[in-house]
Amino acid sequence: MLTASICGDVFASPPVDSILAGIRAVTGPMGCLLIVMNYTGDRLNFGLAAEQARSEGYKIETLIVGDDCALPPPRGIAGRRGLAGTILVNKVAGAAAAAGLSLADVASEAKRASEVVGTMGVALSVCTLPGQVTSDRLGPGKIELGLGIHGEPGAAVADLQPVDVVVSHALKEILSPETNYVPITRGNRVVLMINGLGATPVMELMIAAGKTVPKLQLDFGLAVERVYTGSFMTSLDMAGFSISIMKADQTLLQRLDATTKAPHWPVGSAGNRPPAKIPVPLPPSRLTKSEESLSRPLQLNEQGRILEAAIEAAANAVIDMRDCLNDWDSKVGDGDCGSTMYRGATAILDDMKKYYPLNDAAETVNEIGSSIRRTMGGTSGVLYNIFCKAAYAQLKANSDSAVTANKWAEALEAAIAAVSKYGGASGGCRTLLDALIPALAVLKERLAAADDSSTAFVLSSEAALAGAESTKDMQAQAGRSSYVSAGVLATVPDPGAMAAAAWYRAAALAVMDKYQAS
Repeated sequence: MLTASICGDVFASPPVDSILAGIRAVTGPMGCLLIVMNYTGDRLNFGLAAEQARSEGYKIETLIVGDDCALPPPRGIAGRRGLAGTILVNKVAGAAAAAGLSLADVASEAKRASEVVGTMGVALSVCTLPGQVTSDRLGPGKIELGLGIHGEPGAAVADLQPVDVVVSHALKEILSPETNYVPITRGNRVVLMINGLGATPVMELMIAAGKTVPKLQLDFGLAVERVYTGSFMTSLDMAGFSISIMKADQTLLQRLDATTKAPHWPVGSAGNRPPAKIPVPLPPSRLTKSEESLSRPLQLNEQGRILEAAIEAAANAVIDMRDCLNDWDSKVGDGDCGSTMYRGATAILDDMKKYYPLNDAAETVNEIGSSIRRTMGGTSGVLYNIFCKAAYAQLKANSDSAVTANKWAEALEAAIAAVSKYGGASGGCRTLLDALIPALAVLKERLAAADDSSTAFVLSSEAALAGAESTKDMQAQAGRSSYVSAGVLATVPDPGAMAAAAWYRAAALAVMDKYQAS
């Protein structure tokens, strides 16, 4: 890696005296290679310092790196900016120097590396300069494409896009045969760097890397030999990332793999590295059932139509609550309750159109559990899967006749018992059970009093909502909320309980509407 790095003020080139001090501090008899990113101030200051150092008897070579692929030709006098691809050039040069090459050979290898690397960045926010108010030039829902690393505007502003769309755009710009910025063609070996700009979580950088590797392999026919992911060249606290692609050969890979004590180089020791693999999606786990049992009936009976309306209303109620649930959960949990429930609800709606045997209530409940298991993560996904499995088992035990309201109540009771058994919570613990337990009590009470079944369900749904609201007054005994202070908990209801009350009430109202219409 580098022997020395010379810093200027924030986003400013270091002064000549600082550069000279660095040269004098580290240059031995073999000489010194200055690697300069292509910005006017850097070129001028490093150039002047190099001339002064030569006059003092030092052997000096200078390399200007401009790996930016965002600005279309002609690029004027300034040329292409230096971006994160410079880090790869630094590594190649440092390893060549450590291998004992002459100054001329080190400079030659570094120059070859700089000619085969291209970079493009995307920003989701503007960085904050110390002591200054952050610019608001990038409005909500916008991103900048093709930015530099000094907070300057990008080449273009666009609407916020999914990461795979952004990655595709960046790769097309870097590998464009029209601009011919990098001599990379189908069949070449390449190195990939996903570089964070300062405020991008590692998880998001890994997502970008996961989208980029298969696109390079499948769309461009390139062999991805190395993937480096991390924050190598930031722009203070800017949210965003850049993609750098370097054409690789065996010599270059040896330089990149050479051991280094640089603390944040991602591969700091020798050893075999597994090749980048194309991720293979898991096939849907529907192999144990016949195709016939997993198809939507061509004709729905009355029970099937009511069940379809209830499921659709329940799922849409959860979908509509996503932001509200996330907001509550950000105060008392980890902020993803709404998103998790949303994934499950959308999967249920999609699968219902194709797979749910709606005329068979028990099998439909089982399929809801399968949809949830496939798409919902976290504790709530597991608990709802348990809920559905227990309800299915109870309904299946009574499959000799039509599913009555009393049998639905028995299924709900079995489901609540299973969630309590495996989750460890009970009523009053500030969980989804605080909505469902009161609902079950009222449902059984009204059915025992010979109320109309649809009326009994609606009245029980009111109890579910009241139970969920009452969680504000409870101290959490289970889940992440159990680590949150009572003062904070008192400001919001339990999001899991509110979600359960919402889908239960929506389903009950849909059932009543169907009965009244028929």
